[in-house]
Amino acid sequence: MTISIKTPLGTCEITGDKEGISKIEILDQKEFKQEDVPEELEAAVEQLNRYFSGELKDFNFKMNPSGTEFQKKVWQALNKIPYGKTRSYLELSKELGNVKAIRAVAAANGKNPLWIVTPCHRVIGSNGSLTGYAGGLWRKKWLLDFENPPLQQELF
Repeated sequence: MTISIKTPLGTCEITGDKEGISKIEILDQKEFKQEDVPEELEAAVEQLNRYFSGELKDFNFKMNPSGTEFQKKVWQALNKIPYGKTRSYLELSKELGNVKAIRAVAAANGKNPLWIVTPCHRVIGSNGSLTGYAGGLWRKKWLLDFENPPLQQELF
């Protein structure tokens, strides 16, 4: 089953069943219709809404993403990046034990089926640049600023 919810970044589509949430993605569509939330998706909807209201930093609903063993290993490493922090693809490759796997890590990162929840937006280039993001670089920047707002300078 699938449901859509409204977020500050657009319409988010959540797919899952009694085995857990298998996919969360952001859509560019403009239309949005209010839907009843199936019981199996309630926890994900509630936690995503709490995340966007600034009340939640870690997700704990039941997840069931589909992917290769390597992809799942990369996604597990992504889940260890703390809220408000970033890692480079190189750092992530080192953590996974293969510094030469940068491109494979980046590819697995791009295949992440659980938008926001598995925080692929927290992975940046070694030089600090906002490298590719399936949801668009503007969304990646928004998420990073949301999780780690720039310090406001004093006016006086």
